Amino acid sequence: MKKYFNIAGPCNPDKHYMILSESRCKGIKDLIEQEQYFVIHAARQSGKTTLLMDMTRKLNDEGEYHAMYCSLESLQGTDDPKQGIPEIIRGLGNEIRFHDSLAHLPFAGEADFDNFTDVLRMTLTYFCKSLTKPLVILFDEIDCLSNGTLISFLRQLRYGYVNRSRVPFVHSVGLIGMRNIRDYKGKIREERETLGSASPFNIVTKVMTLRDFTKEEVSVLYAQHTEVTGQVFSPEVIDSVYHQTQGQPWLVNAVVREIVTEILESDYSKSVTQEHVGQAVETIIQRRDTHIDSLLERLKEERVRKVVEPVLTGKEIVFDPLIDDFQYVLDLGLLKKDGGQFSPSNPIYADVMIRYLGMSESVDNRKYHLPLYISEQGLDMKKLLTDFQQFWRDNSAIWEERFLYKEAAPHLILMALLQRVTNSGGRTDRELATGRKRLDLCIHYQNHRYPIEIKIRQGPKTYDEGKKQLSDYMDTLGCDKGWLVVFDRRKKQSWKSRLFWKTGKTDDKEIHTVGC
Repeated sequence: MKKYFNIAGPCNPDKHYMILSESRCKGIKDLIEQEQYFVIHAARQSGKTTLLMDMTRKLNDEGEYHAMYCSLESLQGTDDPKQGIPEIIRGLGNEIRFHDSLAHLPFAGEADFDNFTDVLRMTLTYFCKSLTKPLVILFDEIDCLSNGTLISFLRQLRYGYVNRSRVPFVHSVGLIGMRNIRDYKGKIREERETLGSASPFNIVTKVMTLRDFTKEEVSVLYAQHTEVTGQVFSPEVIDSVYHQTQGQPWLVNAVVREIVTEILESDYSKSVTQEHVGQAVETIIQRRDTHIDSLLERLKEERVRKVVEPVLTGKEIVFDPLIDDFQYVLDLGLLKKDGGQFSPSNPIYADVMIRYLGMSESVDNRKYHLPLYISEQGLDMKKLLTDFQQFWRDNSAIWEERFLYKEAAPHLILMALLQRVTNSGGRTDRELATGRKRLDLCIHYQNHRYPIEIKIRQGPKTYDEGKKQLSDYMDTLGCDKGWLVVFDRRKKQSWKSRLFWKTGKTDDKEIHTVGC
């Protein structure tokens, strides 16, 4: 069987092209040797389960430990420990039945499930007593535990951990999920159900994360395909994929799989180009694969909106590590934090945020499409943005009430229209980040670049400030002409005063100010 790029479930080195997950999360073996309990957290579909299964297999093959993998996914929504703890034990039992070196041993045969506050600890104690080698358990999908089940599970692990010098217990435990274990307190419903002084959080020696691929790792991954098929990926293609994905593992695999199997139809004699990368990215976004769909669902959450909306508008926010919403969005992998700024984790996620926050569907693709705005000099930005002014006047009142991201509505609607226009022959680059106090974007069409800056009117100074900011942005692009779009959201202002077009010079650059 030929290897292929996998986008569904854990990777298998015998079946899939892959980068070993262990190389992206070093030090696990040392922690196990030191009898430590540890946490690994990373965003969904970043390789956590692949890492755990690979580590379990290696530990068992080396023969020094009995290693078990156990997923807790089936415990989603099981808050009551009377149900949850027995289910965890049954899950462990199912894993043992198919474990080469453990299947012959009795497990939980006399477990008293009515004693749910202690039955997990006692079951593991009796089982470890019967073993000739230390036991290592890697619990996957720890996020699925909540409330009473979570508390009881962690407390019983802690009790076994602190007493294992005199009573047999698990040698090393890994708790793996999307979030750091310290943040699981947020899933406890009532304040009185705190974890208290016997908090199981204090038995965790180290918290690690599974980083995304580096550009070099993307190149190594694709080279595995080249070695088998002869199909070459140029450095420019690797650069383009890495730029779009920033090394997010599922996206890296999804883009190349779309190119190789769908666009090029598994014809390995055909060369892969940067245009194929753009085509694959567009298809993945429009098709709304499960990975993209789950991202969209998160965007609907109020706690996510509070952090993501300032990214779309450039609003300044102060990161407070005590406010869980910030860490939650980072752990989801939606945003990244660089210094004091939040921004989308990669351009694909940025595109998804812009297109599917309810705005893009409101733009009539038949009415606003590229051929209408092509002139001999390139894009007719005067016609394009004048049409948008009318478009905004006709629809803004309805949209501002309709959508969750009300503060970002002007930015989203303009970007949705620009996206529709450029879909058939151009592209739009955006600089989304908190603290910028504006949104910079650039339309690329043929060999021309059209820089645009979007601001919300905060007073008369907004226009001079915006022109200076746009001029600086134009410097980075090497452009001498740009467009400043300013939205006046004062309710009492007439549309006649809001809608205008003024052209002037700032730092010897031609800047068109477009009032909306």
